[in-house]
Amino acid sequence: MPAPAGSISSSFLPLQIEGLVKRFGQVTAVDGMTLELRNGECLGLLGPNGAGKSTLIRSIVGRVVPDAGRVAVFGSTANSAAARAALGWVPQELALYPRLTCKENLEAFGRYHGLAGSGLQQAVAWCLDWSSLQDREGELAKNLSGGMRRRLNMAAGIIHRPKLVLMDEPTVGVDPQSRNRIFEMIEKLHGEGTAIIYTTHYMEEAERLCDRIAIVDHGRIIALGTNEELVENTFASRSQISARFTSQDGGVSAWVEHRGGRLVDSTAEFTVERPTEIAGLLDDAARAGFEVIDVSLRRPNLESVFLHLTGRGLRE
Repeated sequence: MPAPAGSISSSFLPLQIEGLVKRFGQVTAVDGMTLELRNGECLGLLGPNGAGKSTLIRSIVGRVVPDAGRVAVFGSTANSAAARAALGWVPQELALYPRLTCKENLEAFGRYHGLAGSGLQQAVAWCLDWSSLQDREGELAKNLSGGMRRRLNMAAGIIHRPKLVLMDEPTVGVDPQSRNRIFEMIEKLHGEGTAIIYTTHYMEEAERLCDRIAIVDHGRIIALGTNEELVENTFASRSQISARFTSQDGGVSAWVEHRGGRLVDSTAEFTVERPTEIAGLLDDAARAGFEVIDVSLRRPNLESVFLHLTGRGLRE
């Protein structure tokens, strides 16, 4: 039974998606996705452009009406009053009033969520502290640096202190120092028990921040688990060889494919059971007339899993 409107129940998971389907004309953007988010979990969503991540996020916040399936936020239907109260959304695009100060922006977004009086002021103070913008509360948003605007955008999305937060690439376009500060903000939320859905185009962010990772492609979840589980399930005990050749013609490409490898950004990648197999690979390349100029051996990581499963990079 759904939770009553305007309230959430701790007996329900933060997010439950069952058989979600969304079509746009002849294009199926989301093709039968089923997913659960656990209490206090940070779940990463990885996928190439056009994989269906954005449609999934918009279905959760109620901006897209699915053709089939169900989305529940703490047991309440997406876009219901209870779901909106429990849910925070930090969009990739900045959603701020440039001619209002940091404090005025937060007050405005707080009022949109029904906050007022001392409750609103306490929420604003908490958000300014969380985003390290206390000394900028009187600064116009348009005068802030890119990293500060990004942090203010995040604070505006959680001014009502939701139990579930959707973060859509919150570090896009920021410098390394600002990115680290954003990581600290997310880790603080996570440490306080907030459930988080985190979409990113940076593998290292997913590895650092996320308890589990869902890889999405062609509207489906094709892999789900911890970073370690994804690597183990995909590659078992195998290692990865990367090799570069003096020539990058079609002959090299055909040879790499014949040997069971793939070319990724002009680098050939192979997986082997034992490191000693490198010698045989190099001998075979020499017999084929290809000169290797660089070779390395490493254990597969999340990026290896992603490329193996999707055959393309995150931004393709």
